[in-house]
Amino acid sequence: MFFADEVEKRRHAMPTIVACFKWVIDEAYIRRSSSGELDFSSVDYKISEYDRNAIEEAVRLKEIHGGNVITVTVGVPEATKGVKDALSRGSDQAYFIADASFRNLESSQTAAILAEVIRSRIVSYDLIICGEGSSDLYAQQVGARLAEHLEIPCISFVQKLSMEGGRLIAERKVEQYTEITATPLPALVTVLPEINSPRIPGVKDTLTASKKPTVTIKKDELSPIGEARLQTTGISASRMDRTCEKFGTEAAELTRFVESLRKKGAIR
Repeated sequence: MFFADEVEKRRHAMPTIVACFKWVIDEAYIRRSSSGELDFSSVDYKISEYDRNAIEEAVRLKEIHGGNVITVTVGVPEATKGVKDALSRGSDQAYFIADASFRNLESSQTAAILAEVIRSRIVSYDLIICGEGSSDLYAQQVGARLAEHLEIPCISFVQKLSMEGGRLIAERKVEQYTEITATPLPALVTVLPEINSPRIPGVKDTLTASKKPTVTIKKDELSPIGEARLQTTGISASRMDRTCEKFGTEAAELTRFVESLRKKGAIR
């Protein structure tokens, strides 16, 4: 009886939608040094491309159904620019969970922090939207782990989304097939890039973002999660060596081409 009452209540209420995002390195600024190493000295940062789709979808649903959008991120204190960017994209409020030690969090740690904040601070929500993965690590773990912590349904690989009568209708990609599934709210989805085209904030949007409320949460307000567990042991740029050797189309040339591949170990 409680479940039926809850569904009926959500059928008529305007939804609260939570969009999670990550502030990541903008790969366009990464350079390759003469030694073959990646140079991060001049990098800028951005909201992960996949998370831009998550925010856009949350705002799109708000424009259809009303309600409000809350963006949430876990990161270092310097990521305030990302919070403002998320607010300029149409969200109404932001939760910024910040600490210098959060730079190298592993997916399970990020999900645990998000779950604690959503459960204790936001409390009542209808839908949580995450990108399928982040554009730096693309571990595809945070969304599913967050849903597990909150004990709500999770639908992944979503490419089309709608809310009807207190339920969520999702079209998702499953290998070479398309599956349409439904679940009662609250629920969590992870979205693919093809779900929408994120808007580009204008000057007015950016100015308005500064006036929207942001709740900053520090590490000492959270349950202990231990030291950051993600370790990078090495990173280098890919390289492609070219011999610039030309081959003709005659039979002898094709034979020479095959022998060249065999000598290089490309074929046997």
